[in-house]
Amino acid sequence: MTKKIDEEVLVDDTASYEAVQDEPEKALEESRMDKVLSESKNPPSVDDVIEGTVLAIEKAKVFIDIPPFGTGIIYGREYINARDIIKKINIGDTVAGKVISLDNKDGYIEISLKEARQALIWSEAEAAIAEKKIFELSIQEANKGGLMLSWQGITGFLPASQLKTEHYPRVTDGDKDRILEELKKLVGQKISVAIIGASPKEGKLIFSEKNPEQKNKEYIIDKYVLGDTVMGEVTGMVDFGVFIKLEEGLEGLVHISEIDWALVENPKLMFHIGEKVKVKIIEIKDGKISLSIKALKENPWNDAEKKYKKDDVVEGVIIKFNKHGALASIEEGIAGLVHISEFGSDEKLHDSLELGKSYKFKITTFDAKEQKMTLSFVDPNKKSE
Repeated sequence: MTKKIDEEVLVDDTASYEAVQDEPEKALEESRMDKVLSESKNPPSVDDVIEGTVLAIEKAKVFIDIPPFGTGIIYGREYINARDIIKKINIGDTVAGKVISLDNKDGYIEISLKEARQALIWSEAEAAIAEKKIFELSIQEANKGGLMLSWQGITGFLPASQLKTEHYPRVTDGDKDRILEELKKLVGQKISVAIIGASPKEGKLIFSEKNPEQKNKEYIIDKYVLGDTVMGEVTGMVDFGVFIKLEEGLEGLVHISEIDWALVENPKLMFHIGEKVKVKIIEIKDGKISLSIKALKENPWNDAEKKYKKDDVVEGVIIKFNKHGALASIEEGIAGLVHISEFGSDEKLHDSLELGKSYKFKITTFDAKEQKMTLSFVDPNKKSE
């Protein structure tokens, strides 16, 4: 088959792709994709990003070889959405796509190039937050709350409170209309900003003009001691944790695993920028400070050790499903894994257990020191022998 692109396809409303297809960006994406792929050799699942070789490009379809799992296809809406990307690929090229369906009516794995590209952009945003990267961006719009900027084709918000002193609107009576007039004077200007918040599901970015770094950072860090309890201010939330400013020029990270003893799914729903939080310093290494919120709370596993043991039958609530099975919470902060092998398949697991519902389980492993527990489902419909 030969490559043939339909030039009459609807105009793509995501023209920003054209602007991000330079070679350095491509090399960075390929490096990240290689890392993702090297970490998993399991069959792909919906929402996985996979890599394959272009077999054929037809009028409105692209076929991709995904050994040993089969052939992928990009067609319909996904073809239209990725038209600008497809124009730049050839038969034999290696491309990455996001799985949207594992087995369509013709037996192909349906994939999306556009969603894979978007996933990489959001991954880059998370990395930019962690690395405190600074970007030169143009101010596009102003509203009464702040300014609107665009990065990698994504529109983001810069709250007025995150502006530097020289750009902050000086309005004595706090009149919102006058604040807006001052902010509008900045439209069209380029400013240096950092990303401090990213929400892929909502398609939102939060920027700050305040410089997160300071020349005497090492001197500042030397003032802190491992084990100190300090007050800090939330400056950014990401999928893997929360950034806390301890003082001007010094921030630390509370990793998602250090937020609470209970399961934390989304730190972005638990905090807001500017919130004051008490934290404990748990590590100072290589100019970075690691913080913990849960270290200041009572460890529920200490009491659990006195209440539970192996072979006890307990009641638990299903709080999450993952590739290994289901997590069941038997009390606040104490959860155990119900392994999928008990049910034989993911489908049977979901047929037997429902998110948010309570069931009886038998404790098969309990180690309070390691904070580890495994559970076995006690099926009420199964007669005991």
